[in-house]
Amino acid sequence: MGSIEQSILPADFLWGFATAAYQIEGGTNEDGRGPSIWDTFCKIPGKIAGGGSGDVACDSYHRTHEDIDLLKACGAQAYRFSISWPRIIPQGGRNDPINKKGIQFYQQFVDDLIDAGITPMVTLFHWDLPDELDKRYGGLLNKEEFVADFANYARVVFQALGPKVKHWITFNEPWCSCVFGYNTGYFAPGHTSDRSKSEIGNGSTEPWIAGHNILIAHGAAVKIYREEFKPSFGGEIGITLNGDWAEPWDPENPADIEACDRKIEFAISWFADPIYHGKYPDSMIKQLGDRLPTWEPEDIALVLGSNDFYGMNHYCANYIRAKTGEPELEDIAGNLELLLEDKNGCSIGPITQSPWLRPSAIGFRKLMKWLSDRYGYPKIYVTENGTSVLGENDMPIDELLDDEFRVQYFRDYIGAMADAYTIDRVNVRAYLAWSLMDNFEWAEGYETRFGVTYVDYENDQKRIPKKSAKSIKGIFDSYIDKVEAKL
Repeated sequence: MGSIEQSILPADFLWGFATAAYQIEGGTNEDGRGPSIWDTFCKIPGKIAGGGSGDVACDSYHRTHEDIDLLKACGAQAYRFSISWPRIIPQGGRNDPINKKGIQFYQQFVDDLIDAGITPMVTLFHWDLPDELDKRYGGLLNKEEFVADFANYARVVFQALGPKVKHWITFNEPWCSCVFGYNTGYFAPGHTSDRSKSEIGNGSTEPWIAGHNILIAHGAAVKIYREEFKPSFGGEIGITLNGDWAEPWDPENPADIEACDRKIEFAISWFADPIYHGKYPDSMIKQLGDRLPTWEPEDIALVLGSNDFYGMNHYCANYIRAKTGEPELEDIAGNLELLLEDKNGCSIGPITQSPWLRPSAIGFRKLMKWLSDRYGYPKIYVTENGTSVLGENDMPIDELLDDEFRVQYFRDYIGAMADAYTIDRVNVRAYLAWSLMDNFEWAEGYETRFGVTYVDYENDQKRIPKKSAKSIKGIFDSYIDKVEAKL
């Protein structure tokens, strides 16, 4: 390795950008695609800011070449995108017809990426469950049916793309699917105990059932990949988990300090502990009791050891204040408060357009070390990281394109990642910035922008690179070890 006057990243470090099918593709009614739970959810008045949907989004279904041109212009080496399950199997089930046009679309896209020198990284499930499966048997809440249908879908995609795709992610951010989908009702399918928001749902039990079933489905897909495809094609597979760093609201209060670990356990270890340790975290077992499903031996055998890498989605940090008294039945965080300022009124980071997102690059480094210590220093792929900019959607175009705030975010976070690699010996090997372009931001609709490329939704989805799109390659070039590369 080169001289460590500054922190570095390894010579073979892979970087690029990430997106998700429903957020960019559009073409929701074309070439045989069936509806997803998000198509259905977006039709419910009041669920999406501005009444938006993914019907057109960035129109990427018709503009894959433009997307690839953007990646090339940015100097990206890799592109993480997701497959739309209802584009592959419109009704979703293992006995339902397969849509050849959907398969051909992704096969051509993978070929075009590889021809452009860009490594495809494929996510199988980024929240867009075929709507028919939700109606047919309750989707994620039905273990036997969902696991079997997801395993079948995974096998179909592995067969179609397996020879050329070497990096697979089973599920994106299961925490969001479970908590926002089955506790708060903020995301599709919108289940919640709050009857003013939904007629169905039990936020005290359903999130934990859905999470359990996602883990088993993940394990089933990994087993299929390792046994049926990896021997011939090579490649690797894992799951992507989201979670933010936690600092104590009062650093002199032992309860707040303890609550920080508990917050990360309820967000990340909920899924990572079964994969790396074969059990749920003790803090969750203690609080949730028999509402947390117990592991059948055959199920935990699928899940334990089912990551070839740790997929890490990360954006920000919070201050954590422990609550006193018994946790509420609907609590999903570990009986604590997530705050943006500490006891002295100091903010965890600058304000962005997203109320939940306050940047803290040192928190990124600390979380990578926390995860590495807990899970035996696995290979980490940062599969999402990025920021919104306060007021960006309302700025004049020239000001919007000069997104120095986002550039500085990337400088700080990539620098912190290099420190984690060089100083803390964290085995971080890839980084995919969120996002290649502005897109449909789920419940926030089109009012929040995360892209390094501006998308003009009013004028035929025209794309214009922002300053951040032109800056990120230079940031990586300053860290990736050129001395090691020459050896």
